[in-house]
Amino acid sequence: MSDILIVDDEKDIRELVSDILRDEGFATRMAANSDQAIAEINTAEPALMILDIWLKDSKMDGIDILKQVKRNNPDVPVVIISGHGNIEIAVAAIRQGAYDFIEKPFNIDQLMVVISRAMETNRLRRENATLKRGETKAAEMLGNATSFKRMRDQLDKVAKSNGRVMLTGEPGAGKELAARYIHANSPRAQEPFIVVSSATIEPERMEDVLFGRETSERGIETGLLEQAHGGVVYFDEVADMPPGTQPKLLRVLTEQQFTRAGGTDKVRVDLRVISSTNRDLTAEIAAGRFRQELYDRLNVVPIAVPSLSERREDIAMLAEHFVAGFHSSQGLPLRELPEETIAALQAMRWPGNIRQLRNVIERVLILGDGTGPIQPVELETQNGSSEGGDALALGPQITSLALREARELFEREYLLAQINRFGGNISRTAQFVGMERSALHRKLKSLGVVGGVRIEEEVMGK
Repeated sequence: MSDILIVDDEKDIRELVSDILRDEGFATRMAANSDQAIAEINTAEPALMILDIWLKDSKMDGIDILKQVKRNNPDVPVVIISGHGNIEIAVAAIRQGAYDFIEKPFNIDQLMVVISRAMETNRLRRENATLKRGETKAAEMLGNATSFKRMRDQLDKVAKSNGRVMLTGEPGAGKELAARYIHANSPRAQEPFIVVSSATIEPERMEDVLFGRETSERGIETGLLEQAHGGVVYFDEVADMPPGTQPKLLRVLTEQQFTRAGGTDKVRVDLRVISSTNRDLTAEIAAGRFRQELYDRLNVVPIAVPSLSERREDIAMLAEHFVAGFHSSQGLPLRELPEETIAALQAMRWPGNIRQLRNVIERVLILGDGTGPIQPVELETQNGSSEGGDALALGPQITSLALREARELFEREYLLAQINRFGGNISRTAQFVGMERSALHRKLKSLGVVGGVRIEEEVMGK
């Protein structure tokens, strides 16, 4: 966008304003009626629009044109001018989304101040949106685990298309990060990324939040779908979408348009939809809580986001990244993670996944003395248990076992944790626990472990 569109039925006014703006270094276009104005906008979206309220021999007046512009080109600031100005018209124009209102005959200096402010406000808004879209650090898409690489390959492929994506995975595994990665690498990267937090919006407010509302008191209040026009709307935990809203959302996906609550005009939107869930939607459908038709529309490209337990070899990289990140953003101590601490992190269970790992690292950096490497004991919470459960998850039932049975249980859980830590590599596991590879094989077989885990054979030295 690089020019200003002037819409006025008086030729002298159009040309006068155009000449003034050109002298100030702006490019301009002109239109005498609604048909010409809409044609100009459809040809190329202007940087700003100067719009007369009263247009002779025109199908639509200025307010009608304003409504259509705010519906289909919401990013274009509109300055209203009129020779019949009064407070009611000004209020009506502002309610419909106009940036400001100037009465004819206007002062040229006043017009230039309003135009400059409108252009600057729009520039700052776009820059702010761009910064928000860039908040997701590319470095957080870190990982070398096979499951993570497989997912990233899928994200790269789907990013270039416009297909709807359904991301599945445990809480905290990084589903929103994956959605933002798709957006950042797609043709819509410069357009909005709008998050709909299905679980946190009150059901009775969901439709107003999604579709917006029109009232005589407050005018047009745009919803999240309208704000996402041209970009991506991300339905976080879509299983929590209220049943009453689901058919209306299905209609939007089908028709790419909707009506605001209290309004009559159709709002047309161009959206890419990405959804996520940590629940089994087929079970939700069977229970009558989720519509099959909506699931079919959303689940065009299903992608599973691996849990942290499926990519334990990435824990060291992620933990070190979080330490560096907290040092940079909050000035927290830049502390090392020794091998024994990494081993403890890799052995722990992570029901909260990456989000939980990040929280643990932040807590340790805040509460620690700030000196020396992070020690395994610092991973314990104030009540003495490990964050996210005991590393081996033995539970109180161990006290009811005989010594031999308790020892076998401990060995089994310990070796299983170490095998998972090293991605199933039996040679690396044997080296770490201090056993010969053949002896470890026998121990695993006696404990019944081998059949339940993926073992990657690797001959050392080859």
